[in-house]
Amino acid sequence: MKNPVGILIVDDEIDFATGIARLIQRFFPHEEIMTVNSGIEALNILDKKPFGLLLTDLNMPGMDGAELLKKAIANRPDLGVVILTAFGTVSTAVKALKLGAYDFITKPVEPEALRLVVERGIERCNLLGENSRLKKELSEKRGRGELIGDCLAMRRLQERISAVAESDYTVLIRGESGTGKELVARTIHQLSNRSSGPLMTVNCPAISDQLLESELFGHVKGAFTGANRTRKGIFVNANKGTLLLDEIGDITSGIQTKLLRVLQEGEVRPVGSSNNVKVDVRIIASTNRNLEAKVADRSFRSDLYYRLNVLTLHVPTLGERKEDIPLLARHFLKATCKETGVPAKELSTDAVVYLSMRKWPGNIRELQNFIRRLTVFSPADVIEMAQIRMVESIDGSPQDIVRSISPYKEAKEKLVDDFTRTYTTELLGNYKGNVSEAARQSGLSRMALLKILKRLDIDADEFRHGGAG
Repeated sequence: MKNPVGILIVDDEIDFATGIARLIQRFFPHEEIMTVNSGIEALNILDKKPFGLLLTDLNMPGMDGAELLKKAIANRPDLGVVILTAFGTVSTAVKALKLGAYDFITKPVEPEALRLVVERGIERCNLLGENSRLKKELSEKRGRGELIGDCLAMRRLQERISAVAESDYTVLIRGESGTGKELVARTIHQLSNRSSGPLMTVNCPAISDQLLESELFGHVKGAFTGANRTRKGIFVNANKGTLLLDEIGDITSGIQTKLLRVLQEGEVRPVGSSNNVKVDVRIIASTNRNLEAKVADRSFRSDLYYRLNVLTLHVPTLGERKEDIPLLARHFLKATCKETGVPAKELSTDAVVYLSMRKWPGNIRELQNFIRRLTVFSPADVIEMAQIRMVESIDGSPQDIVRSISPYKEAKEKLVDDFTRTYTTELLGNYKGNVSEAARQSGLSRMALLKILKRLDIDADEFRHGGAG
């Protein structure tokens, strides 16, 4: 059965409009149908209710059908419009099709012809709606990308990323090493209107001064020893796209000055050249340094700092989002098993609790690498504490557990609850709140899943229309 789309009928002849509505209702009993007698009334209704299909007479006093068509389509480009017209004015109806009408039908109306036209209109609305839904889902997935996490700090970061992506201003991403700053930059680019252009990345401290200048701005043949040919710089290669300057806080004063000129003028000068080249590039910079302190001690130019610090994002440390560790650990374990071609593995409850209590000074990068080692050195399908202890002994640096989380039993119960909440919300989100299907896919009985939802005060209905998850 096709989903109801809602049908609005507009005709200045009240009896005709009512008759058409009755016919359509007979053919499509699940549709909501409304009749109005003027174009003005129709526009007011369309502003308030999401009708998917509009049937309008062409010749009406005041606002005629053609004018209604133009105004309705301007406000609702996805609206399906069918023109009702007398037989002698078919040429006018054809003109209406050129203005955006979906179809037309001549008066007097044949019931079967009306049924076919309305059926096609409903089908079109459903296809457009499904296409819109899939695009939205894709956009949401792109928006999240690999930004795994459901804690408050990550939700706020994801909201800010979406807001930042809509502009073309320079972005400064701040956070400790290993928190995922480059991933944030990639997500901004993917969501921006520059997503069809290139995303280029330069690891600033990894390149010497002379090479960094050439890497960024390019050089002409003979500009320095070894410059055997002219080479475009990354700024030129990133034209119409995005350039990530990774760890910007470590560049020297000479590069800072030249970079400032690019930001001010929108043009670069290749090394050894006397000519400037115009570039259109969005700059994203990242740093784990205290730039304010570097400005204060004059090791970083204040004018460059203010040029870079237009929009700022802070990426939380793993310690600031510990409730995400079970979700991240599962994600990395699944990805590592796939990368290495080994059968899927699981983490025991004790292992998840321990990983959540452990300190991660290297943040997400450290957790990911630790999970990779666990995967390689754990032959069993379930990773237990024994394997964790073994990997830590190989590393030679077993970690202290956060002392503030005690006693152990209470900490374990809380972290198991956090894990269960994350798992069940993700599960319900995937299956649109369908408890039976979610239970089947998880291996739980329906009753067991319902008990978990009741204990954690999770309402499955909230997931049925995309309201949570």
